[in-house]
Amino acid sequence: MYLREVDIPGVHSKFIEAQRGVLGELFDLALPPAAIDSSVAGVSQFARRYGFRDKPQRIRFRILDRRHALLPADVEQDITLDARSFARIDPKVERVFITENEINFLAFPAVADSLIIFGAGYGFETLANAAWLSRCRIHYWGDIDTHGFAILDQLRTHFAHVESFLMDRATLLACEAQWGEEDRQTLCELPRLNAEEGALYDDLRDNRLRRNLRLEQERIGFGWVEAALAVLA
Repeated sequence: MYLREVDIPGVHSKFIEAQRGVLGELFDLALPPAAIDSSVAGVSQFARRYGFRDKPQRIRFRILDRRHALLPADVEQDITLDARSFARIDPKVERVFITENEINFLAFPAVADSLIIFGAGYGFETLANAAWLSRCRIHYWGDIDTHGFAILDQLRTHFAHVESFLMDRATLLACEAQWGEEDRQTLCELPRLNAEEGALYDDLRDNRLRRNLRLEQERIGFGWVEAALAVLA
């Protein structure tokens, strides 16, 4: 059941939600080990740790080729599904794009046999169970900064064949007028980047081009996006 369904006289569910930290400490003392999922911890994982249902994780995507429409072909194919349903649909596309910016997601042009997913930064467990993604070419489009490359590296723990999109040195240098500053860099090693990505990441991390350099994906001219799509193999 959800926490909202817990029906204790004199105790409403909002009280339980507000006191998850204290309740978690008490449950750890009172419950048998078999009743606790020890693989997760913390207030945000309270429901999962103690056997309650949690809000389903949702995935938002757009079909970019109406031949693969899941809704009537004359309506916008902007769809949100829970992760389990997303894993089961298999829309028969050959290519999948993932972008972190909502407007880029909405404005992304039509591409044959493709769809685009609105990403959510770190954390791609919601996609991991969609086995059909493994047969697709996947292109990740994030910011050109240290966290953008860290997210790309993390995504490759689930799908090792992911290709970066518009996260290269040529794009960065062509958009110099749009450079910004990253608030707080990540300095960790990223073993899943290829040689070109790794070299650019090192330059960003070590501030060789400019201190805390960042190029946000929404600052890239849309003509540059369309040109990059036109030459995809």
